Amino acid sequence: MTHSRVISMAIDPAYPATVYAGTKGDAVFKSYDGGQRWVSQRSGLEGVVMTSVVNQFVFDPLDSNRLFVATTLGIFESQNGGETWQKRMDGMKEVLMVVTLALDSTRPTILYAGTSGGVYKTMNRAVRWEKANNGLVPPDILQSSRALGVTVIQVDPHVPDTVYAATLNGLYRSTDGAKSWTRIAQSLPDQMISAMVLDRAKAGVICIASREGVHKSEDGGITWIPINKGLASLNVRSLAQSPTDPKMFYVGTNGSGLYRSRDEGDRWEPMPPVRSRI
Repeated sequence: MTHSRVISMAIDPAYPATVYAGTKGDAVFKSYDGGQRWVSQRSGLEGVVMTSVVNQFVFDPLDSNRLFVATTLGIFESQNGGETWQKRMDGMKEVLMVVTLALDSTRPTILYAGTSGGVYKTMNRAVRWEKANNGLVPPDILQSSRALGVTVIQVDPHVPDTVYAATLNGLYRSTDGAKSWTRIAQSLPDQMISAMVLDRAKAGVICIASREGVHKSEDGGITWIPINKGLASLNVRSLAQSPTDPKMFYVGTNGSGLYRSRDEGDRWEPMPPVRSRI
């Protein structure tokens, strides 16, 4: 993987030494030893190489050997830890580019896909997808394959029928499992959202990242406050909550590196720069 451009990474929740890397033009790589050595896993992904980007990995909470990837050439599923992949696009005739996936951890057969043409939903582990764009995409452009780019989609860990979709044109919320959508957070200074975290420890708490930094809501997206103290750059590209400490958050910026907060974003501290081994 020496010359590959890595776009996404994921750690196996059951075996933390197992790491997956999604690339631009070189499909998927897997490491069994925490990143010391990598093997290519492209069986079934041959068409994804050269031109495609692997945007995201999602694991089945009941079996981490079953996982899905969102790519710019569609959704693929592996049932054997990435050894082989099968395309899962039945029902997505209008779109090809899949940017993001979300799985309902309480009902793992239900997944949502954020695409270049809005949201799709499956009730049967991606065997068949259905459009779920009511209120999300204006009726006059519903037939367009690039009607509305969805950048992040997440299922509320406390209320699974509540789903949030961040788009290139703002944030939307569904309270009925994506049957209908309502636009929220129009007071945010930047409507192009790059990352989102639904706090797994506190219901109703949402953090989003954009070119105007990090903003936080404690009422399900109705009101927002900036939480940028300590950030040298407000162009935030990535945002994550620690899997072991819900008060600890991380952000990746465009221009000033990686930051960590130990107090739910009240203050950020820069992380040491990454140094390559010689």
